Amino acid sequence: MSTIFWEISKRNIRIHMLRSTLAMLGIIIGVVAIASMGILGNTIVQEVSSSLSSVGDSVIVTPYAGGGGGFGGGGGGSSANLYLTNQNFQQIKRSVAPNVAIPVMSTSAHMKVGVGSDDIVAPIYGLPPDDTQKLLPDLEAGDYSNGNSGCLVGTTFAKDHNIKVGSRISIGQNGEYGALRVTGIIKERGMSFDISTDNALVVTQDWFESSFDRSDDELNEVVVKVTDGDTADVKTTIEKQLNRNTKDKTVSVIDSKATLATIFETFGMVTTFVTAIGGISMIVAGVSIFNIMMMSVNERIKEIGIMRSIGTQKKEVMSMFIFEAAIIGIVGSAIGGMLSILAGYAISSLMFKTTEYLFTVASMLSVAEGVGFGIFICLLCGLYPAWQAANLNPIDALRHE
Repeated sequence: MSTIFWEISKRNIRIHMLRSTLAMLGIIIGVVAIASMGILGNTIVQEVSSSLSSVGDSVIVTPYAGGGGGFGGGGGGSSANLYLTNQNFQQIKRSVAPNVAIPVMSTSAHMKVGVGSDDIVAPIYGLPPDDTQKLLPDLEAGDYSNGNSGCLVGTTFAKDHNIKVGSRISIGQNGEYGALRVTGIIKERGMSFDISTDNALVVTQDWFESSFDRSDDELNEVVVKVTDGDTADVKTTIEKQLNRNTKDKTVSVIDSKATLATIFETFGMVTTFVTAIGGISMIVAGVSIFNIMMMSVNERIKEIGIMRSIGTQKKEVMSMFIFEAAIIGIVGSAIGGMLSILAGYAISSLMFKTTEYLFTVASMLSVAEGVGFGIFICLLCGLYPAWQAANLNPIDALRHE
């Protein structure tokens, strides 16, 4: 018997095809809005996670910037430091053992990458040769420099300036710091909390100190690679060791894992918010379907009266209208789901230049949620009209004109 009512529902949709199509269009837009926003949010999280995953095991120690406005000044009873000293480094090294503490010097300098090339400015990092591979374990090409005449360059820097292993870079506006030979190209690291090498040079600490007149008491930061224990515990240990006097702090300590968790939580909240905005269009579509179903009931009152007078049960009349809402919901949501994948593909290609995160579990779950919500809204908005149709008085319905 239910097959008959299913066919009647399909017939009614065909008779009012334009009206049904407009109702489906609302559902399609709602599904695309929800699913595509979910895909966008998940892609952003995956992209950031991929970029920062290599630094999630680090604790970064920098000079305490003071409470009142930067280097060289203080406020609120706290002092500000321009550099970390070698004594600070040794304290950090002892307190975090057996984890590795790596001293880092940094500056920016003018340089030329070839004869007749334009003068450019890029960051330069000075690292102890024995620690360079520990902090930068992956090279795209070449080898690590063990001497003061060589350097490593970031992959973006190499691509932008057509640099290969063996190229020479003149440091300083007039080459006053000499020339360095590129021995290796660092694999792309993306965003990072410790050092940003994609568009930078990495030299030995000895060369850095002699060229820029720096000493081992002038460290810009210390990076601790945590292989034993938790980053939060390491952070606490460093703070207890170096910031014993709360009124005169020495260092600021960043736990990269905790920072990552905060970033992902923030992105999750943003994704939820924009998805909820997409859900508003679905609710509007639901109101439209509710109106259409009420119109369908009012147009077919006499038909319902005839059906009820020949013995059709209330639940069968009700199922007829629920089938109609289900058809609109399933077809509209399915089309919306397919279009949302296309929209996600376009967004990923244009914004992130990659589609590798499109068909992940999280992204496909967003599509499934959009499709499921679309079907649910249609069925929900069809319940009351179906109930009203099923509860019409057969005699009054037959008299209806």
